[in-house]
Amino acid sequence: MGTPVTTRVQKRRDALRMAGLRPVQIWVPDTRRPSFAEECHRQSESLRNDNQEREILEWAAAVADTEGWE
Repeated sequence: MGTPVTTRVQKRRDALRMAGLRPVQIWVPDTRRPSFAEECHRQSESLRNDNQEREILEWAAAVADTEGWE
């Protein structure tokens, strides 16, 4: 038997599996890398004058529920 933390985590995982869920691992960009901000900027710039991007942003603003936001 493992440590109390390990046992507790295993019980939680077992309960989630019993509820019909399964664990999934995903890989995401490492935001700590020095090149991350540069790549974000590059991608943003590539969309600066894109008509489809503008349409999507306008649509998102029109359908967004921002009631109660400050």
